[in-house]
Amino acid sequence: MSHPHPDLAVPPPLPEGALRVVPLGGLGEVGRNMTVFEHAGRLLVVDCGVLFPEDVQPGVDLILPDFDYVRDRLDAIDGIVLTHGHEDHIGALPYLLREKPDIPLIGSRLTLALVEAKLQEHRLHPYSLTVREGQRERIGPFDCEFVAVNHSIPDALAVAIRTPAGLVLHTGDFKVDPLPLDGRVTDLRALGRLGDEGVDLFLVDSTNAEVPGFVTPERDIAPVIDRVFASARRRVIVACFASHVHRVQQVLDIAEKHGRKVGFVGRSMVRNMGVARDLGYLRVPDGVVVDAKALEGMPDDRVVLVCTGSQGEPMAALSRMANRDHTIRITDGDTVLLASSLIPGNENAVYRVINGLTRWGARVVHKGNALVHTSGHASAGELLHVYNLVGPRNVLPVHGEIRHLHANAELAVATGVPRERALVIDDGVVVDLVDGVARVVGAVPCNYVYVDGSTVGDVTETSLKDRRILRDEGFVSVFVAVDSSSGKILAGPQISARGVVADDSVFDAVVPLIEEALARAAQDGISDTHQMQQLVRRAVGSWVSSSLRRKPMIVPVVVEV
Repeated sequence: MSHPHPDLAVPPPLPEGALRVVPLGGLGEVGRNMTVFEHAGRLLVVDCGVLFPEDVQPGVDLILPDFDYVRDRLDAIDGIVLTHGHEDHIGALPYLLREKPDIPLIGSRLTLALVEAKLQEHRLHPYSLTVREGQRERIGPFDCEFVAVNHSIPDALAVAIRTPAGLVLHTGDFKVDPLPLDGRVTDLRALGRLGDEGVDLFLVDSTNAEVPGFVTPERDIAPVIDRVFASARRRVIVACFASHVHRVQQVLDIAEKHGRKVGFVGRSMVRNMGVARDLGYLRVPDGVVVDAKALEGMPDDRVVLVCTGSQGEPMAALSRMANRDHTIRITDGDTVLLASSLIPGNENAVYRVINGLTRWGARVVHKGNALVHTSGHASAGELLHVYNLVGPRNVLPVHGEIRHLHANAELAVATGVPRERALVIDDGVVVDLVDGVARVVGAVPCNYVYVDGSTVGDVTETSLKDRRILRDEGFVSVFVAVDSSSGKILAGPQISARGVVADDSVFDAVVPLIEEALARAAQDGISDTHQMQQLVRRAVGSWVSSSLRRKPMIVPVVVEV
């Protein structure tokens, strides 16, 4: 079932009448979701999101999909369908639209409002088409039908894509909540109707495929949050995703019940909740929400702050509070509620924040010690139910790490999908749908593209390796001046280190080794400074490795005088 890149060649030309599917992100990772559909020489893109960096990518702000596959064919893109407004599905749009600003965007009302607010900061104003569940739109040769699904953000949509090659159904991120806060349920009747029509390829959210049973309804979280508020002696600080409108709605309702005022902290939180309120997705009780600055003079037991930083992001409000680097100072008796899940890879950062908050006297309530979060992704029980409703001919698990994709494929096989029709693939692997059969036909380059400050794509794996060495092992510089004619040492070796040892005098023992190596070079007639620098690097590196058991970055500088 698995088709990794190394064994795959460049895909052949697309057969006439066939549909090609190329995932450029979201397979083998939770984030960076982007899938390209090709038919009759035209392209349709579903989602364009970012992946957030892990510890092994120091200094990186965001990770983008690799646009190389479409970069020379931007004029062939008939539209970008956005399933919902989370960053891992919309966050890379500014970077793609920089290359062609007039690509049409298609999405629900809230999704497009969040996107447009984001794009304004980048001075981008693309054409957009607002759609809603039950609507069908012709986008080039792609006949798209939109289906309501539940997720942890309102207005999420699945999309059914019809072409002469067959019917493809992409769930986007979804779950089946029988009692959603907004009353908008996953449209199982529409999924069943599409199944009766015949779904040739089913792209399915895999995030919770390993989790048995069904996801806890969002409504079940409210009593737990209510008890947290009832027991709080001073301020309540709630951290959640800036797009989790339903969770913020519960916080507002419970704050009103307990006579507390609410202030939003963090630019993205203020922006997104303002958009949700203006469009009617967030119902704000009269007088409950005030400017965060207005809370400073109020009694602590009447204050609620809603902020970003539930994933331990270093520059988010909650992390800065934990580090005493924010105007809001955590004090003894405050209650901090982390109302979100842990995205894989963020565990250490989140626990670091929890420890910091606890150090300043806060009581921290999180998913590990209370039922304060429920997932937005379908568990195995829901997935099995949907597989039975849809009865797909071919399945392509998406949105998840490799273990999630495999678990999802096994669920599909358990419901009757032939094992060879449940395709577990990586980003960049190309699947063609021909005569109702989905097959892997090749692979295209699909690398991580790193955003680092104002640069995009300039950071390489080599530079990340250097950063990790600097972070973990330290830095040693060696300066030597030699006579240009004789090669004899005139000054140095002068050794300086950072992050290796406390006292540079430790390196006195390596000085004779450097002098010996340069003396041999002079005897051998070596006068090239680059060669001498390599000799110095080897001498120092060998000594540091054997004596200090470290492998720091070594920068030798040899100057001829």
